[in-house]
Amino acid sequence: MAINDGIYEIDADLQKSTKDFKQIIKTNPHATLLTEIKFSSPSLGKIRTPEDPVSIACQMIAGGSKALSVLTQPYLFNGSPEYFMNVRQMVDVPMLMKDIMIDKVQIDAAKKIGADYMLLIQSLFDQKFLSNVDEFIDYGHRQGLEVLLEVHTKQEFQNALSTKADLIGINNRNLDTLEIDLKTTERILSGFEKTRLILSESGIDTPKDIQYLKKCGADAFLIGSSIMKSDNIEEQVKKLVNTY
Repeated sequence: MAINDGIYEIDADLQKSTKDFKQIIKTNPHATLLTEIKFSSPSLGKIRTPEDPVSIACQMIAGGSKALSVLTQPYLFNGSPEYFMNVRQMVDVPMLMKDIMIDKVQIDAAKKIGADYMLLIQSLFDQKFLSNVDEFIDYGHRQGLEVLLEVHTKQEFQNALSTKADLIGINNRNLDTLEIDLKTTERILSGFEKTRLILSESGIDTPKDIQYLKKCGADAFLIGSSIMKSDNIEEQVKKLVNTY
């Protein structure tokens, strides 16, 4: 696996948030949302006309979102490191640089643009597309980043638990077929003794979805498309945050 690292040649030194997302998850009395700014996706195509990401971020935060995910991948997602930097300079909430990390140059870029979290996908390591997940996690930690490690199967989850990832994300979307099944979170967490904070991702549209996933054992929720499609982002976030 290789990348065209041109978009990662970043001349910046932005500071990450002063807030601890894990502590927020543990103490927030309402549903803790990590809301995602993305204008397109492989499954949905165009979601929203690319516009001021700072305005969108501020609406999300006003609605009660506690952290932001910003797509930095231009291909398929219409993302940009510039979008991330624009938002980072205007808000003080934890931020995830949403890109599939396959090269340490991306981790270096995440540090430069002020990311709090980086994303790793367990299946890429399990299928030997990438070498050593512990090496990537350790490198991220040495750069001052925390790691969201994403899984989709019970085996991937067990493998992820043996790492030092800060958060484990359960993606309800099968990345091979792009199909979504919220029961993925339930199946994976069945029989799991709570030792790690769990983020449920993809396919979360309603307060009912959040109630179900919380009952399954999820601690926080990554929500993008259903919010980005909304005519009133602030109100949509508020409705989901006030699920409980």
